[in-house]
Amino acid sequence: MSDGPLFMHLLHRHLNDLLDSNAYSIALIKEEIGLVKQDLEFIRFFFVNDEQELYKDLWAHVLDVAYEAKDVIDSIIVRDNGLLHLIFSLPITIKKINLIKEDISNLLEKIPKDRSLIVVNSPKKSVESKSLTTGKIIVGFEEETNWIIRKLTSGPADLDVISITGMPGSGKTTLAYKVYNDKSVSSHFDLRAWCTVGQEYDEKKLLHKIFNQVSDLDSKLSENIDVADMLRKQLFGKRYLIVIDDVWDTTTWVDLTRPFPTVEKGSRIILTTRELEVALHGKRTTDPLNLRLLRPEESWELFEKRAFGKESCPDELLNVGKELAQNCKGLPLVADLIAGVVARKEKKKTVWLEVRNNLSSFILNSEVEVMKVIELSYDHIPNHLKPCFLYLARFPKDSPMIILALKDFWRAEGLVEQTEMKSVEEVMDVYLDNLISSSLVFLFNEIGDHPTCRLHDLVHDFCLMKARKEKLFDRISSSAPPSSSDLMPRIVTIDCNSEFFLLNNFVLFGSNKIRHSGKHLYSLRIIGDKLDDRLSDICHLRHLRLLRVLYLDPSFIKVKDSLLNEICMLNHLRFLCIGTEVKSLPTSLSNLWNLETLLVSNIGSTLVLLPRIWDLVKLRVLFMSACSFFDLNSDEPILIAEDTKLENLRQLENLELSYSKDAEDIFKRFPNLQGLAFRLKESWDYSTEGYWFPKLDFLTELEDLRIVFESSNTNDSGPSVATNRPWDFHFPASLKSLWLGVFPLSSDSLSIIARLPNLENLTLKNTIIQGEEWNMGEEDTFENLKFLELDEVALAKWEVGEESFAVLEKLVLWRCRKLDEIPPSFGDIYSLKIIKVDYNRHLKDSAMMIKQYVEDMTGEDKLQVHCLLKS
Repeated sequence: MSDGPLFMHLLHRHLNDLLDSNAYSIALIKEEIGLVKQDLEFIRFFFVNDEQELYKDLWAHVLDVAYEAKDVIDSIIVRDNGLLHLIFSLPITIKKINLIKEDISNLLEKIPKDRSLIVVNSPKKSVESKSLTTGKIIVGFEEETNWIIRKLTSGPADLDVISITGMPGSGKTTLAYKVYNDKSVSSHFDLRAWCTVGQEYDEKKLLHKIFNQVSDLDSKLSENIDVADMLRKQLFGKRYLIVIDDVWDTTTWVDLTRPFPTVEKGSRIILTTRELEVALHGKRTTDPLNLRLLRPEESWELFEKRAFGKESCPDELLNVGKELAQNCKGLPLVADLIAGVVARKEKKKTVWLEVRNNLSSFILNSEVEVMKVIELSYDHIPNHLKPCFLYLARFPKDSPMIILALKDFWRAEGLVEQTEMKSVEEVMDVYLDNLISSSLVFLFNEIGDHPTCRLHDLVHDFCLMKARKEKLFDRISSSAPPSSSDLMPRIVTIDCNSEFFLLNNFVLFGSNKIRHSGKHLYSLRIIGDKLDDRLSDICHLRHLRLLRVLYLDPSFIKVKDSLLNEICMLNHLRFLCIGTEVKSLPTSLSNLWNLETLLVSNIGSTLVLLPRIWDLVKLRVLFMSACSFFDLNSDEPILIAEDTKLENLRQLENLELSYSKDAEDIFKRFPNLQGLAFRLKESWDYSTEGYWFPKLDFLTELEDLRIVFESSNTNDSGPSVATNRPWDFHFPASLKSLWLGVFPLSSDSLSIIARLPNLENLTLKNTIIQGEEWNMGEEDTFENLKFLELDEVALAKWEVGEESFAVLEKLVLWRCRKLDEIPPSFGDIYSLKIIKVDYNRHLKDSAMMIKQYVEDMTGEDKLQVHCLLKS
């Protein structure tokens, strides 16, 4: 790896995980690992700032020895000349680390106590800034422009800050420049000034630059002049507008704005920054504007103006030109760059097609223009965030990443750690918040869906390029076969087909040909065509003893007993995803003491989990196509020790459940569940003369619950309607999301659901409501429900009270064929933002009437409600 601090951080995480592991292969050298970790941490702390620049030779020696320590420890664990390394190499390496530690201790004694006053800055990378007035083409953002102008020229008399945030190259500076030069803005203020900060700045010089603009002077900067005081006096009593462009941290913001008077003159500051934290820190009255990307028509307008000036694009080039603009994915910087490239070339379709076919190379090779801009943001984030950020490129480009799944991967890959003050979950939340704040990651949190995040294609390219350079991860395929180099990334994805497998006899599988660095893999993901059963029998993974993550795409391979037993010997595994047709998990599963996530695709069968599952004490996520804690084909009881629990289990999905004495108590074994999904087989409880439903109210952490009811009424494809009695639901008060499928429900059952105090999302699918009527009385109040979906619900009449859905934001009605109208009361729910209906003409008309009613009532906020009509 070329990034020494990043490597040292990852090594620290790796050693921590080894010490925390229950694997028996660690026990022999656990004390030595602890010593290495402790000494390297002391050394790393010394080099935490910029001492690598002051002591380059020592820093290079530290990295050499750190690499050596990692290799020796890993080699002992994977039994790669393990005895030789244990007897000779490890003691020698520990001695080398001790000698470096002694050298640093001697250096610390010689460093003066007031060392903190001496600041040695490492040279930071800079981007050549273009003149704001040279060749600037401004398009789009009309609504945003008008909004900022209103905030500048009206509103409170107090000083206010209008912040513009957004990802690198999104046009923050361009928008600020457009507003700054608007005639209505320039005539409104007595004084105006523009100040571009960047990562390297001199406070005194910048304040002097502002002073010269607001005083119409061109004074010389002198050490004896108090520039801040001069500027304060010059601005006092005036209505001023100052643009502070490209601010990277809160300290800079505080330093530069300290001299600005706050008297009630209607003065304004425009702040542009990539860091949301800076914008929020500077906020006074107005919320920050998070700048969106260009719309397709805006991208094309910018592209056309940059490529052709005042002329229009010829018809011959129109289609390919629009395709080029669309491929810029709304980022003005890229649209400007690519348009500049084609502007210098012949205006021929063949030439433009060549640019389209090699678009990535044009972008990636334009260091100063594009990649350098993103690298500035990357350099600004701390080392512990960098591997989490780069890891995002392991997901496909231009695809949403479900945040819950992403956190599982981060955790399993060893990219985050628990601190004294925060749990791993809290640390991951902070990490993600920081990445979103840096404007490098977009958050999508649509009502009713799992929150997702996404990278712009350009940022994805940067992450992939950087990750490959730092040997973090790579992708191997038939078009990009494995390198002959002995070096291999810590994380590998193999995209292969049967032909590739046969031709290459890929070394990760061949027990005789495995290379040294292959044994040191931490994470392996294999996807591709279905593997021939004959070939799957010769697969071997037993040598990959350091694996923490193993993802074998179920469509690629069905894991048989022999390979499954090999996998169960990989006792460092944190994450395992496989497809299999075995009827039960093997006894050797008990070896996976460190496993936290287990995903099994076993479509067509129900896996019996007991008794092996109880040994996986660290298990947090258990997801299977279908699973049971009991053999459903046997009447024999399952004996479980009373104190047997999986305290760490947070997610349990696709459990098959029917009434029995053991089933009644099974959920007490998972007291900290947060997500649960199960299929409830119809079981009549003669004592209550109603359907049996498990009591769940003791699961005080449960937030997400999905249940499908399976009726024994085989003559009816829909839900059973044999009873009018309400379900004896016992839901926990903590529940936030409830999904019920194929349930026969009465109004009383729905009233029980309505009383859940924290419920935010409710979905009813393929459901019959008794009498096909849902009459909501005054007591049926969903206090916190934001999302309601009714999908193929047998409902003909629906009466809603005034307060039934006080905070509802999204209503979805699919295939409710008997429902003729949406209750008019929904028009009075001012929090409602979206109504979605399908082809039901009556519901379309009803939704449009509600939309019109809300528009008439709310005036400016008429766009708050959308009626999205599915054809």
